[in-house]
Amino acid sequence: MLTRARTRRARPARRRGAAAVLAAALAGAWLPLLAPPAHADEIRDRQRGVLDELGMDAAWKVTKGGNVTVAVVDSGVDPNQKDIAGSVTVGPNMLAAIDGGSKPAHLHGTNMTSLIAGHGHGPGGRAGIIGIAPESRVLAIRVIGEKEDPSYARYRSSREAEDAVAKGIRYAADHGADIINLSLGKISVPGRDTEIPAERDAIGYAIGKGVVVVSAVGNNGDDSGLVDGDGFSPYSYPASYPGVIAVAATQPSHERAPFSNRNLSVVLSAPGAGLPVAGPGDSYYVSDGTSDASALVSGIAALIRARHPNMAPALVSQALIESTRFGPKNGYGPDVGFGEVNAERALNAADTLAKGASTASAGRPGGKRFGDRDPGPVTIVHRPVWVTPTVIAVTLIGVGGVVGAAVIALAFHRRHPRAVPAGMAPPGPGSPPGPPGGGFGPPQARPGPGGGGFGAPAPRPPAPAPPVTSGDTPRQPGGAPPAFAPPDPAGTRPPGTARSVPPAPGARPSFGAPDEPPGGPPA
Repeated sequence: MLTRARTRRARPARRRGAAAVLAAALAGAWLPLLAPPAHADEIRDRQRGVLDELGMDAAWKVTKGGNVTVAVVDSGVDPNQKDIAGSVTVGPNMLAAIDGGSKPAHLHGTNMTSLIAGHGHGPGGRAGIIGIAPESRVLAIRVIGEKEDPSYARYRSSREAEDAVAKGIRYAADHGADIINLSLGKISVPGRDTEIPAERDAIGYAIGKGVVVVSAVGNNGDDSGLVDGDGFSPYSYPASYPGVIAVAATQPSHERAPFSNRNLSVVLSAPGAGLPVAGPGDSYYVSDGTSDASALVSGIAALIRARHPNMAPALVSQALIESTRFGPKNGYGPDVGFGEVNAERALNAADTLAKGASTASAGRPGGKRFGDRDPGPVTIVHRPVWVTPTVIAVTLIGVGGVVGAAVIALAFHRRHPRAVPAGMAPPGPGSPPGPPGGGFGPPQARPGPGGGGFGAPAPRPPAPAPPVTSGDTPRQPGGAPPAFAPPDPAGTRPPGTARSVPPAPGARPSFGAPDEPPGGPPA
């Protein structure tokens, strides 16, 4: 449910004369006026401190916002209020179905309009509220309800109101708005999705059409139930959407007002405590809130657009940021963003940005961009007809050659496996295990009796043949069995087959052919 980004407590204004009091207009309640309004000149006097802080006298010497339209997408505006009469165009009521023919109060929207485009009344317009851009025009679009509306209960319970803000933004973008002021918001709380896709899309649509969008960050900064352990307040939408200039409120000391939301959506800040505003009819109020701060920034943006009608929204935002004062020492903070905005400095910054943009976009005349001489006509080189087929054919031949070579290499590998070097044949069944080592690369030497490694056995003296008896297993001296051959069980040797000859003591066994057949020459 959308609510007004307004203050929370009512307080009457102090006055110096015998006229009646100003009543404060707050988020949840508006106090009825107990007496006729204060003299209008006293209202202007109450504005003087804020106007001086914003540098308005110097800014108005440059422009007062003529030919600029600010869309106040809010609760509706009383166009007959004397401080804004003649400056308001009443747009559509996006809550008409909910209002059902009842008459809305138009409180909040009239307040914001007076801060943006109020021109005062009386001789020379010296009485009443004067806005930041007194010569600008306002397009009033009703998209939110307030407690004073007869239809407020239906507004709170109706889902038809969800897309009202998005519709209002799109209408404003399509009907000549240069600035859109959104002094409204909906805070994000755990377990509740506060982002509205249609609203986000509408803001993107407006910015894409060159419209500057300004919004209030919300008034929950001193609500202990919503502020987290790091002192951060909930994010508010639409202020937290990309491209929106999110505005916090400051006190006369230039510090963050306690009620102003503190989070990283804050871009900059403006005075938002104790501001006199105009209400419907002849009423005036004292107001606190980020809504009021947002309206002041929208007014300064209108001055920039009056001075530079085609300046992009991003550059308008940059000019506002460069105008700030009283900001954090490190340049930015979640309390007041880059600092408190100033109208005079914003116009100077906009002039500098516009000059830079103009210089950057300017180039040499068309005939001089390629040198002082006329480059003449461009020569077109025609490609012969045979080039394309030739390139295709060469490419196909190259690809086919690579594929063919790969196929041939694979077939050759399968038919001619790698040969194992001599002396490295894997052992067969019953053969003794060989030494560790791979089958690739040169053979490695292995120390042992007689030296050598793999390959042909080293020469050695013939060993004497020990006496052999039928059915006995050959023995080495001392009765040890042969080292590299299993014993022949009696009767297992085929007839006529020679017995194996055990190696001589100290001789190195060979993995090759035997040195001498059994029955060789005696030692």
